Amino acid sequence: MSHPLEPLVIRHTHRLPLPTGPAGQGDVAARQFDAVLMSVGFKLSADLLEQLSGLSEGTVVDTAVRTLCTVREMAGDHVRHNVYFIDFPANVPDTFDFWTQCIVEALADDSARASTIAQLESGVLNLLTLPSYGNYRHTYAEMLAAHDELIAAAGDRLTVLHLGGTADDEVTALYLALAGSSTPLGEEHLGDLKALAGHCADGPQPEAIPVRENRAVVNEARLKAGSGLLLDTVTDVLRLACALSDGDVTLQEPTRFKGLSRPVRRALLAGLDSVVAASPAKLADVNAWREDWKRLGERLHPHEYPQWPYAAEVFAVARGEKKARSFDSRVEELLGMHDVTGATELLKSAPGKLFRSLDRLLRMALTQEERDVVVAAAEQVAPEVAGRVVLAVREHFHNRAEDTGERRVFVNRLGRAWVADDVRPPVLPPERKRLITALDAEIRRRLPSPERLLVDPDVLDVALPLSGRATSAGLGVLPRGSVSPVDGELLRFFVYWKQTEQRTDFDLSALMLNADYSTRTWLSYTNLTELEGEHSGDITDAPDGASEFINLRLGAVRGTFVVPQVNIFAGEGFEEVEESFFGFMLRDAEQKGRPFEPATVRMKSELRGPGRVALPLAFRRGRDGSWTAKWLHLYLRGTPSANRVEGNRVTVATLLRGIVEREQLTVRYVTDLMGDGATTVTLWDGEAVPEGPVTYIGLERPEGLHPDSRVITPENLRDLIPE
Repeated sequence: MSHPLEPLVIRHTHRLPLPTGPAGQGDVAARQFDAVLMSVGFKLSADLLEQLSGLSEGTVVDTAVRTLCTVREMAGDHVRHNVYFIDFPANVPDTFDFWTQCIVEALADDSARASTIAQLESGVLNLLTLPSYGNYRHTYAEMLAAHDELIAAAGDRLTVLHLGGTADDEVTALYLALAGSSTPLGEEHLGDLKALAGHCADGPQPEAIPVRENRAVVNEARLKAGSGLLLDTVTDVLRLACALSDGDVTLQEPTRFKGLSRPVRRALLAGLDSVVAASPAKLADVNAWREDWKRLGERLHPHEYPQWPYAAEVFAVARGEKKARSFDSRVEELLGMHDVTGATELLKSAPGKLFRSLDRLLRMALTQEERDVVVAAAEQVAPEVAGRVVLAVREHFHNRAEDTGERRVFVNRLGRAWVADDVRPPVLPPERKRLITALDAEIRRRLPSPERLLVDPDVLDVALPLSGRATSAGLGVLPRGSVSPVDGELLRFFVYWKQTEQRTDFDLSALMLNADYSTRTWLSYTNLTELEGEHSGDITDAPDGASEFINLRLGAVRGTFVVPQVNIFAGEGFEEVEESFFGFMLRDAEQKGRPFEPATVRMKSELRGPGRVALPLAFRRGRDGSWTAKWLHLYLRGTPSANRVEGNRVTVATLLRGIVEREQLTVRYVTDLMGDGATTVTLWDGEAVPEGPVTYIGLERPEGLHPDSRVITPENLRDLIPE
């Protein structure tokens, strides 16, 4: 029997839990399993192949079937990717010629002739009314028959699946890693944590759960299992109530609270009562979420439980019947009087808030004495601040412009992005440099000092994941701001979506920009062919799922940047469709193959974000002609319908400039700090691995590492963030 959470382990760790079953001669089936895996871009490690070879053939086959389902979904190969133009990328017509053909076919169609003539006479023609436009005109099987087999190449992706421990051990380890993460998790990983927490509620628990959203998910599982709750603020209880109602535990979106059973109400009120009884000052936290507390009070009925009077005070504060002055209001009062020194002294009791206020305090400081007080306070409390906050502030001041007039790019927790003028006064260079020096020293102090550090050079420019929301779930996905090399002659984007209820039209486009971010050209359903490449054709309805592709010849690209985007023309949003994802493939020119070949997929990410335009990443050509990818994970608000690449060119270019020109803290920053001490840092050449244990940081775990080695890959890159 397989473990129900085995797919989560494979997706998060690229390890297959130790297969179990009767011994036998499974070597032939294991090799066949490995061969099929390679066709979708995966491979068994030598240890895993050996383990499977010693099991019965039936056990190997069962393991193969389960695993293939998981990895095919990881690569986007679990659905059928058809194309409008059957020979794509060959024989894609000129856009005008294609539209003319659709009109001719509509005029030959008795049911569409009258409507088409009327539209032509009016001078405005809706393409969606043409019978042959927007819907597949051939079956998936017919499309496959029109394409040659893929010719394997050395550059094809091979993601190695390694041998894991027992299923229970792997599930527990993954639960501890996610629950104890020092950085917030993305929405998809929070969902995975929920599944894991329910299974592991009675097992080992992390020493600490520093991220509040993670704690809410864990508390939900503990409540259902009858275990004690982990609470130290009243907001912990509010987040738990949101989790129980399938709401937003980040509290960014209002939750419609469900009716709660009496045992659950008692548990929440008892928890509230104990928190406030231990520290009445925590009532001040209620003010930030006053309306949420009012709505929750309607479900908890605190007046029915006089044995918990402190819990009742929470709702009295929410209704305005009891005053509880917040810490933030005291800070604002001092800043309103321009008492920078007094505000700084008060903020020292809340180190995280002090760090988040440093820029403002330094801007308000009028004298050198005040600026010295602010910087000295930061140096004093730095050891008490969470590692990800120290790193975020370090990155902020590194990018802090010393002059004004620049444009600022804002990205919220959901990935929605916008641009505004930077009207802030500058932070003076002496304080900026002093802070950066102090923060570097603090991070260096917290980092481990392994004796030997082995680093894959390709990982050095990967951004540190200071928030799990700066990325999305998928295969080969890196945090926002990361830069990774792109090697290949053909770059092919793909998008897949399947609508839930109403007709939904996603449009894949690619915008080509010059070095100064001006528009060069684009590929989309309105411009099917260019010197750079081809568009696979517009699909306007996806009841059974639909795909669109763009094929680019990198050597023919005339601009400096290529920015793929997914525009919602009509219908459901990214969070409303049944499924949607984006990705890209890399191929050599002679490989041929189908429009979608999983072995050539380099990245596949879920499209689940706000707004009507998605910007997953951008590609940039260097002065030497080589290409790199810059990871964006951004969503634009767009318009309710008819979003097109032509309409958002300026916004996309402005956002891209802001992201490209901002310098993120990367793995290189961490390894440089480690190399300042006793650690020996070696850049791995991809050949033989050292015999003894090492700390390895890379894009993929190499085979042959000593079993006692510590391995950090994008799947657990958050482990580089010191607590």
